[in-house]
Amino acid sequence: MSKAIRGLRKLDRKDRCFPAISRRDAETLVLGSLPGQRSLALQQYYAHPQNAFWKLIAAIFEAEVNLPYARRVQLLTANRIALWDVLAAAERPGSLDSSIVHASARANDFAWFFRRHPRVTRVFFNGRKAEQMFRRFVLPGLGAEFAHLRYECLPSTSPAHAGMSFRKKLQSWRRIRADKP
Repeated sequence: MSKAIRGLRKLDRKDRCFPAISRRDAETLVLGSLPGQRSLALQQYYAHPQNAFWKLIAAIFEAEVNLPYARRVQLLTANRIALWDVLAAAERPGSLDSSIVHASARANDFAWFFRRHPRVTRVFFNGRKAEQMFRRFVLPGLGAEFAHLRYECLPSTSPAHAGMSFRKKLQSWRRIRADKP
């Protein structure tokens, strides 16, 4: 295969998100942008060891930090938290959200998701980029049916957002816990 053809294949390659982690009784939805390369390779949300997401979840719900992935997922769903990404697919060289090619972005079907999860009233964004993409690609098409949803942006758990301490992130992220203000 020629270099030109391999180059075209790289240009056509899109990263794709995973199915949502959720139960029908979910009340809260946490949204990222799109899985990074490490997550895609391991087929796990927030698989990069420097990403603070699972450490924050463990601290918020007073769980072991090193739980196996299936138990982490169980911890979220037991607390009526769903996890998904704004984008179903997009071209992105590398793992940085800033590298997402907006012209290639395709959003997930949130009208479908919210209809299947009618108890969801709170949507938290894992970082500004997830919020910006949701507001650009999703919100204009949702309509009045979903006007009851409350949106809030939380500090990114990405290792690229190292300017904020874990303690400060934890302070903000505690809001996802339904029984805590």
